[in-house]
Amino acid sequence: MIISVLLFLVGFIFLIKGGDWFVDGSIGIAKRFNISDLLIGATIVSIGTTLPEVMVSASAALTGHGEIAYGNAIGSIICNTALIAATTLVFSPGPVKTKALKTPVLFFFGTAILYALVAYFYGYFSRTIGVILLLIFLNYILITIRQMRDKSLEKNNEVEELSNPVEQSLLKEIILILLGATLIALGANLLVDNGTVIAQSLGVPESVIALTFVALGTSLPELVTAITSLIKGHGALSLGNIIGANLFNLVLVSGVSITLSPFSIPQNSTIFGYNASLLLDFPIMFLVMIILVVPALITGKLTRIQGLILWAIYLTYCIVEFVM
Repeated sequence: MIISVLLFLVGFIFLIKGGDWFVDGSIGIAKRFNISDLLIGATIVSIGTTLPEVMVSASAALTGHGEIAYGNAIGSIICNTALIAATTLVFSPGPVKTKALKTPVLFFFGTAILYALVAYFYGYFSRTIGVILLLIFLNYILITIRQMRDKSLEKNNEVEELSNPVEQSLLKEIILILLGATLIALGANLLVDNGTVIAQSLGVPESVIALTFVALGTSLPELVTAITSLIKGHGALSLGNIIGANLFNLVLVSGVSITLSPFSIPQNSTIFGYNASLLLDFPIMFLVMIILVVPALITGKLTRIQGLILWAIYLTYCIVEFVM
């Protein structure tokens, strides 16, 4: 137990330092190429902070634990939105660039609807579905890269004016991102591995661990990035990271896991005789994302009340998961 506690603390330190380097490198690149924080967050930062989910889910799928891969992806989306994004909103509400927000939001809901239809009507994710999800991921990256290169965004004030001088070399910024992502991934794995052992010793079902504890553990990079971004005054970077990470949980995390080892929807508990995952997890996933993005797209700003509502939903969701 002492060793587990020490490894847990080491993982926590890795996450903090890795998040600091990762955000510094990302902000540096945004300033260098005059790209908005939101777009950087929805691409480079999102890929880096989603790496733990990719590794955990792919490993779980290959070892025959599809429920971990499935629960981790859906649970991470709920955690990212109702806990991490909510924290950002509570402490740093404000305006948002709606045009830069539209592409990741449209991709997310389009993919989420596809994912839900497969779950509800087939109950099985085939390798074909995995390949389709990966193709959606590639398409999103290509479209976003084109947006970043579009000089008209700058003329239309869709990129933030970054007047601060570039203080470090491009190589240093890239190294900071790579080292930060590595430390984040290692730290998350140390926390998840040791935390999962504790949860299992308490007799918590595997699917519940995936939807709550593992999902929270692998979402720690997003949490660390959110906190670091807020401290450094770049809240838009955190928001872009959350939305991008949620999309990547479906197209990249699930895509890789399903392609490596197709699996069925787990059924460890029921509500009124129906699979609890289909009646609870998917509706909650859609609900929290709608609460987060729809007001922002309509009004162009995010409010503290949204964060408080999302916090309440996440707390209720975790309680329900553990008592079922």
